[in-house]
Amino acid sequence: MLDGMRGFAKSWPGKAMGALLLVGLAGFGINNVIADLGSSTVARVGDAEINSRTFLRAYQRQLNQVAQQMGSMPTSEQAMNMGLPSMVLQSLAQDAALNQMADKFGLGVSDQKLSEMLRADPSFQGTLGSFDRSAFTQVLQQNGITEAEYFDLQSNAARRDQLVQSLFGDTKLSTTASSLINRYAADKRTVDYFVLGDTNIETPVAPTDDELATYLKDHQSDFRTVETRTVQMLRLSPDDLAATKTIAEADIAAEYERTKASLTKPERRTIEQVVLNDAQLAAFQAGLTAGTPFETLVTDNGLTAAELGTLAESEVTDPGLAKAAFGLAQGDFVIVDGVTGKRAVHVSTIQAGGVPSLAEAHDQIAKTLALAQARKEIADVQDQVEELRAAFRPLPEIAQRFGLDVYQADVTADGSALKVLPDLAAADATRISQAIFTADQGALTAAVPLAGSGNLYFDLTKVEPARDQSLDEVHDAVATALTAERTNAAVQAATDAAVAKLDAGTSFDDVAASYNVFPQLSTAFTRFGAADGSIDGVVAAAAFDGDATHHGSALNQTGEHVVFQVVDVIPAEGPLDAGAQANLEQEARVGIFDEFVTAVRDDAGLRINQQALQRALTTGQ
Repeated sequence: MLDGMRGFAKSWPGKAMGALLLVGLAGFGINNVIADLGSSTVARVGDAEINSRTFLRAYQRQLNQVAQQMGSMPTSEQAMNMGLPSMVLQSLAQDAALNQMADKFGLGVSDQKLSEMLRADPSFQGTLGSFDRSAFTQVLQQNGITEAEYFDLQSNAARRDQLVQSLFGDTKLSTTASSLINRYAADKRTVDYFVLGDTNIETPVAPTDDELATYLKDHQSDFRTVETRTVQMLRLSPDDLAATKTIAEADIAAEYERTKASLTKPERRTIEQVVLNDAQLAAFQAGLTAGTPFETLVTDNGLTAAELGTLAESEVTDPGLAKAAFGLAQGDFVIVDGVTGKRAVHVSTIQAGGVPSLAEAHDQIAKTLALAQARKEIADVQDQVEELRAAFRPLPEIAQRFGLDVYQADVTADGSALKVLPDLAAADATRISQAIFTADQGALTAAVPLAGSGNLYFDLTKVEPARDQSLDEVHDAVATALTAERTNAAVQAATDAAVAKLDAGTSFDDVAASYNVFPQLSTAFTRFGAADGSIDGVVAAAAFDGDATHHGSALNQTGEHVVFQVVDVIPAEGPLDAGAQANLEQEARVGIFDEFVTAVRDDAGLRINQQALQRALTTGQ
């Protein structure tokens, strides 16, 4: 429960509160804050000190969590912008304040309870699901804490949970609040509606050149080129260098003889299956007993077998299917359970595994030998290329000397044109693009390091700056944009006119008929939209923005103009969904908990040693 309540602290409002807390305290001046705090004390809450080791451990844990979400470890600047230091300090301060309150109430945790918590923690469980001492030790080492510190942390966490549970565990949502929320979420409506589009208006006249010129002037920012840089590129990696090697047949044969004992190819089977209904299942079971061929049973029952392919056992993603198929003799079938019922699995052919022949292994061995040679030579070739670059030799000449390829591309800031380089990693593409856009035309550029011991060399041969496009260049695009704008305006005007007719008392059917459309009756929907998608959330919200006589219009999520009139209001019946009730009660506890813990922390008093905090963040000490 305590972890759930801390969810608020991880939200942007919580981060903002933490940031304001740090800034506010810093505003009083460092001397006033840290006069009686030790040099390694980051903060003090009441009588409890938060030292730099405790802060850094919690801070690193928070960084790791963010890294899992982002896909990369945030930089120090990113962490500061996200408010991570203040969020961690706020969490530690809250824990310290609650620990002191738990002390005042005399709360404690037995050794037996701590043992149960330890054994129930999935972080310390082995492959069999039971407590694993080695896993426990490894996790503690990774987090830089001792066993004594771990049990102290767990004891404090359990005492805080006791405190929170005793104070807020039975917080309930009132009947009135539950009813109001249920009505808001589950009330339904139906509407008559019709859609207006460009077929319901007169086609706008084609714009003149003067109108196009005026439109282009007013929307020039939409009609600009992007900066484009033309580059020649030479990539030198072990794979690129290996592609230039020709391996002698005698060497391939010798390598085959040397390594064939370790070479294996998996057994592969061509697998087919059919899904069976009850009648077909009975027929296949009888056929299995009688020895009837699979093909005959498929034909007699009007089925078509689905071929899964010729696969190795490791390539079959369904373990049950893999076990069944690779337990059969060629031509046999078996009946197994499937997701949608019983299915018959058949093996039509079997390709034996074992040691591949020289012909089968030839290409892979040649590739392996070439790559081994390339790895031995790569450093020397890189040195030669660097020397030739320093001598201002052109890339095509260097490439020809080493049998490498030269690639040319017109690169924009997004780097998409770099796809001319085969098998280029995304991280490498980013580095190359950044290097190209910081280079100067005509200047010697540094090599761009690539993943896997490679380098990319490039010459910037041309720079096309971003510029405004002329009407001659974008005439058709401007005409399309202006026509679309006029069409949308005309449709919106027609929509507004339709609503005005409804306001004046014209019947919905007559208004629809005036635009040559037929009204439709929607299915019942909530304020979040219809289950069948016919009424989306935008239109639903507009339909709920009034009483039972409400009418109006809305631009739905696909850009259609929808005119509607409420037909029926269907109040929600029964209690609020139990899951929703539980979630709302938890949210209520979170709100109460936040106010409570803030008051406890403020009562205890929080003082921050800005010097120690900054030192911890910059030096890790």
